Amino acid sequence: MALSLSRRMVTCALLAGSFMSLSSIANAFELAEQGKLTVAFTGDMPGSGWQDGKLVGYDGEIMQRIADKLGLKIQPALMEWSGTIASVQSDRVDVMLGTMGWTEKRTKIMTLSEPIHYFKNGIMQSTKTNWDKLSDLEGKKIGTITGFSFVSELKSIKDLQLSLYDTSDAAVRDLIAGRIDAVIGDPPVISYAIKQNPDWNMHFLAFTDNSPDFPLLTGLGQVVYGLNQKNDDLRQKMDAIIADMWKTCEMKEIGARYGLSSDVWFKPAGQNFRAGVDRPADYKLPSCAAGG
Repeated sequence: MALSLSRRMVTCALLAGSFMSLSSIANAFELAEQGKLTVAFTGDMPGSGWQDGKLVGYDGEIMQRIADKLGLKIQPALMEWSGTIASVQSDRVDVMLGTMGWTEKRTKIMTLSEPIHYFKNGIMQSTKTNWDKLSDLEGKKIGTITGFSFVSELKSIKDLQLSLYDTSDAAVRDLIAGRIDAVIGDPPVISYAIKQNPDWNMHFLAFTDNSPDFPLLTGLGQVVYGLNQKNDDLRQKMDAIIADMWKTCEMKEIGARYGLSSDVWFKPAGQNFRAGVDRPADYKLPSCAAGG
């Protein structure tokens, strides 16, 4: 009986210590709402969604795990993409997600997490065409989303007629209706939408160009989370959890549930733009290819 009581006491002490540790971590950050992690997201699957009181989708599920490990409750903030960065900068939210690509420009206004997966941009188009080069877009009516990093590069393509949309849904609707010729959007979102709607008769082809003049359109893309610069300590805590998930290939396990299963999403292939910018000069990108 004494031994059993001792064990209970030790167990209670350990649980209390664990609770206090999580509590101290949760209160260590300067958050929009204390004890809660306010997350801006667009609701575009497979990146993000909200279901049964939890974030879902690839980006969302990883963020939910991070919040749980930090002892923070998620406070959802669903909004259009065009409002997410401003919300982070103004402290209305603590972090933004939704297949956001890393860019050097964004490092000047936010602190950016480790990548959670990689991607190559490309063209959503009718199955009647097979455009996979920048030159294929010349003279075409192209749709993309307001605030996307590569908008300025699209504008520099010869005779391209660009239409900006607040949401991916709006852009895709115009493509299906024939009002535009193609959409340049988030590769995971576009691929997921095409898979769910085969009757659209659309496909997605990644750019085969590798042009230094169009690094955002044709280079290696990294999906990251964005935080207010004053919360770099929170970003570092998140990065430590993300690093552990890369080591165990948990990233790929989660990805398989959302159609991101091939190595292209988890193995960096291309120039590492972050080294010497917002990471040390000898920085190496994390990887999880077949077999771990």
